Amino acid sequence: MTFLYDTLIQEFGRRELARTEVPRHIVDNLKHAIRPYQKEGFQRFILCYSENFDGKPDRPLHLLYNMATGSGKTLVMAGLILYLYERGYRNFLFFVNSNNIIKKTKDNFLNPQASKYLFNEKIVVNSREVLIKEVKNFEETDADNINIKFTTIQQLHLDLNNAKENSVTYEDFENKQIALIADEAHHLSSATRSNGGLFGSWEGTVEQILNSNFDNILLEFTATLDYESREISGKYQNKVIYRYDLAQFRVDKYSKEINLIRSLYDEQERIIQALILNLYRQELATDNNINLKPVILFKAKRYIKESEQNKADFHKLIDNFSASMVEKIEKTSTVPVVQEAFSFFNGKGLSASEIAKRIKSNFKEENCISANNDKEAELNQIRLNTLEDENNPIRAVFAVQKLNEGWDVLNLFDIVRLYEGRDSKTGKPGKTTISEAQLIGRGARYFPFTLEEGQDPYTRKFDNDAANDLKILEELYYHAKEDSRYISELKQALVDTGIYEDEDKLETKQLTLKLDFKQTDFYKTSSVVYNKKIEKSYNNVKSFADLGVSRRNFGYTLSSGIGKISGVFNKEEENGDSTKIEQKDIAVSDIP
Repeated sequence: MTFLYDTLIQEFGRRELARTEVPRHIVDNLKHAIRPYQKEGFQRFILCYSENFDGKPDRPLHLLYNMATGSGKTLVMAGLILYLYERGYRNFLFFVNSNNIIKKTKDNFLNPQASKYLFNEKIVVNSREVLIKEVKNFEETDADNINIKFTTIQQLHLDLNNAKENSVTYEDFENKQIALIADEAHHLSSATRSNGGLFGSWEGTVEQILNSNFDNILLEFTATLDYESREISGKYQNKVIYRYDLAQFRVDKYSKEINLIRSLYDEQERIIQALILNLYRQELATDNNINLKPVILFKAKRYIKESEQNKADFHKLIDNFSASMVEKIEKTSTVPVVQEAFSFFNGKGLSASEIAKRIKSNFKEENCISANNDKEAELNQIRLNTLEDENNPIRAVFAVQKLNEGWDVLNLFDIVRLYEGRDSKTGKPGKTTISEAQLIGRGARYFPFTLEEGQDPYTRKFDNDAANDLKILEELYYHAKEDSRYISELKQALVDTGIYEDEDKLETKQLTLKLDFKQTDFYKTSSVVYNKKIEKSYNNVKSFADLGVSRRNFGYTLSSGIGKISGVFNKEEENGDSTKIEQKDIAVSDIP
């Protein structure tokens, strides 16, 4: 299937794309320098908008950017708003999937004092200053400036189908040229995915707005697009203008590397191991004049109640944190990077008691936050999206699901999985594992730093220098109990979400056709048909339990500290203790 992003290259070629100039009113008015892949995103839009070609989408124009988490989608949005303003657009409808993203989005576009504000202090287009204004509807908008209505897709759907005072109506869109911008847009295709029809759906509401004016434009942005779905691929075949996925983002060195720390530690010991690595990063960065406050995320499985209990247990742990806890990890952990941390501490003369003292200070209760607390949702949203700021004290975040989307964080370096088990079905990753992979993708955003003049602060520097201690500042660690089947499923989920390519499945072969065969009618006019693989169901296979066989033994693995680092992107593993774990049966009567 040929998508629009391929059609553009076929029509114009790479050279013509590279020659397409990004206007100064985009470059000069954005707060951050444009990266090469972001520049290509602008060039693709300019060609698609301004040129005619075979395969160009019909108007009103509907396009989608499939760009990796952390690649700066909002900066591309801001640049496209500037481009469309210069082309005559004044009214913009910006909608997302959830309320907790709205505050962050408004700050990015409206608040010059916010650390992640997207524009320069003064926006100038065609020699005149342009203001960005938030509006409630499009009845009385400013014809000289940029007017943006911020909402959620749920609220937009309600407002349009239950008219009330000061809310937007379908009539607002009939005689006005509107640019619609949808973030986390994969949520907009539920009707397409289910074949349920657009009428009455969020998707149908957006389609009705778009089609109310021939000059309207809909720009969707998502890091997650299900190319395996025939319905989704069919909908977006002539709309995906740019595909820059997490795998390419990582290859271009804009992300952290991801490592899985798998150990036989119990929950509390996994937490302590992560705390020690957190302090190691902090001290190492300080020694190299890098201003870094590393953050840990503690992940609960399913319920807010679990996460709140995790937080309460963590505070008790910190209150009672002692040198003996540190010494136990030093003696028992076989994970190489943990031993490197203790070598570093010993070289600095930091005793176990001093390590414990510093960890207790870093992780005081006021330095920890629950992402599940709706009572302080607005304040927490600001804290969670400014974790890198010097005046933000947060060092630990406790969460269930709320941070899987729309969370921008650069200084997250450890995610600790505070539960065990798997939820796979027929060998495929389950919902919990998929959400874990999405969270890892968000944590993979690179923390920028430089060590010498001329270095790019936003790209990895030690890919070819594995022995350099500072490599840990370019790595995200995911801490889990050793379970080879779970780790295999998590890696598959990371492949499925696009974080990296499964090299085992990539194979390139060159096939040569005979010249006389190419002259035949069969070659010139025939079609190639291929079958789709459908996984066989095992629902009719019974287990031994179904047949009445009762279980005799109960397996239990002792907490031993044996562990290893498993590189997500590399086939080679950096092993810790490779000692084989032997099992033996113990009678209940023999257990003390």
